[in-house]
Amino acid sequence: MNSNKVTDQVNGYMPEHILLRKSSQRLMPGTLNRPDTEMTYNIYPAHSLGEDKIFNGYASLAKWIVQQKNVIIDGYVGVFWGRVQSALNQQIINAGLTINWIYSAAYLKPVSEIDAMVSPFLGEPESVWGTKCLLTLKDLFEDEFSAQSPDEGYDINIVVGSGASLIDWNVPIIYIDLPKNELQYRMRAGSITNLGNNRLSDPISMYKRFYFVDWVLLNQHKKSILDTITVIADGQWIDEINWMLKTDLIEGLNQVSKSIIRVRPWFEPGVWGGQWIKQHLSQVNKEVENYAWSFELIVPENGLVFESNGYLLEVSFDFLMFCNQEQVLGRHAAQFGDEFPIRFDFLDTYDGGNLSIQCHPRLKYIQELFGENITQDETYYILDCKGDAQVYLGFREDIDAASFKNILIDSQNRNVEVKINDFVQSLPAKKHDLFLIPNGTIHSAGVNNMVLEISATPYIFTFKMYDWLRLDMDGNPRPINIEHAFKNLDFDRKGNRVQEELIAKPQIIEDGEDWQLVHLPTHQQHFYDVHRIEFDNTISIDTNNGCHVMMLVEGDAVLVETANGTKQTLAYAETFVIPAAAKNYKLTNQGKGRAKVIKAFLKQI
Repeated sequence: MNSNKVTDQVNGYMPEHILLRKSSQRLMPGTLNRPDTEMTYNIYPAHSLGEDKIFNGYASLAKWIVQQKNVIIDGYVGVFWGRVQSALNQQIINAGLTINWIYSAAYLKPVSEIDAMVSPFLGEPESVWGTKCLLTLKDLFEDEFSAQSPDEGYDINIVVGSGASLIDWNVPIIYIDLPKNELQYRMRAGSITNLGNNRLSDPISMYKRFYFVDWVLLNQHKKSILDTITVIADGQWIDEINWMLKTDLIEGLNQVSKSIIRVRPWFEPGVWGGQWIKQHLSQVNKEVENYAWSFELIVPENGLVFESNGYLLEVSFDFLMFCNQEQVLGRHAAQFGDEFPIRFDFLDTYDGGNLSIQCHPRLKYIQELFGENITQDETYYILDCKGDAQVYLGFREDIDAASFKNILIDSQNRNVEVKINDFVQSLPAKKHDLFLIPNGTIHSAGVNNMVLEISATPYIFTFKMYDWLRLDMDGNPRPINIEHAFKNLDFDRKGNRVQEELIAKPQIIEDGEDWQLVHLPTHQQHFYDVHRIEFDNTISIDTNNGCHVMMLVEGDAVLVETANGTKQTLAYAETFVIPAAAKNYKLTNQGKGRAKVIKAFLKQI
């Protein structure tokens, strides 16, 4: 278990002896540590900015602040503001200067008032979902905050905390970002609270408020102040900080938006988790029971890492979409705006357990109840599996909806087993199969699969109907959502229709002497499609002003070269994105056998 037990302040201001971080996952290093070979899956991929673009330490940041005289330090929820203030304060005092600190948190409205404001967006207390908040960050602050002025009796005036730039000062803004995985590790440790709340809660309730309220308000705020930010800093380390000028970040974003994008993945154990990730990805922490998920490209919770002089700095993916959505999405930018629409993640049940029996909401349901724009239409691509692997998909021909519901409710009430195969089809899974899971489809990945989940971006809206009587990793019951599920299930997806409509039928649509392009048609409800590029040597591909989300699913590694001359070697199972503005690119096989690369892309509008 990675942890740091020191004295800090909850949300930066409440003294407590607390565990700062609760996770089996290692903290990303602040300096570059390359894998032994480029043909190895890299858990810390970084985009180089060239020399002297990223700076390290509070001493260098304090020196820059002194040159400005007055600054604003804004940033994301979960930043340890007390430690930021203490470190900078000491550096500036050491320089013989006086400082006036203004804390944004001191001007938040009372907790009870904020709770009442956000309550309509949090759903029922027992629910794991709310709906996207319609407030603004400014609504949470007292009006007097924006009217505060610098005190000329001090050498330096600093406003610090989330929302600090709501104050009406025309001074440089430093923005401290925080990766979503580290935010959640701090949440689980009880070292942070939700925005505008000084009370700790259970992780499920805190995550719900983060997702539906805090992240919504802070992402909107980040977007609104982006043009006025001067410095970007990474707040994921406990006692260190890396920072850069925003102008250099923008240049880096411009570069990746027309070449190759790879986010930093992160990994989570789970009750059904397996062993494939531990066995095949050499850099992950092996001292865990299992891995259930890899967040390969779930962009609301992934970041982009930049490197300069060996220093690393991570920013949330939305910086790229705020600045470069047209370069990334091309002809689909008008349709999706700054919401990146495709998700890649791993579900590892290798020597593990079955996923829950589940479905996802229909489009109107997710829009009206949860405030999302698109729904969770998924596919399962079988990256690897054992000979006995199965996928649960669709109903049996003789399904009786009322009887099935009663049996599920009885199972939940009396903790009795359900013979799922009496109701749901269990289909054999083979390597490179693609199972189609449009919204409303009952499904689950069975044991001994390594699934590449190719999906629309929404990722938390899973209505579990049956979870094999399991408890979660902490010994608590996992939420079951039978009522939600039965408002969305499509009972016409049964019998022979499942084989005909929900399993992709591969079609070779182009070929050459040493390559072929295989189409794996998705369902008509999916707004994305899937190709598999199979080749022995080198193949050239046009983006046609569209974004390609890709992974090498067979082979050792591929060299990717874009039209602007960018070259990068991508190893087996690494997710990467070729943005529309790359125009065209070449894939060169770096292994001995035939390479196979999956390409997910948005359908024609």
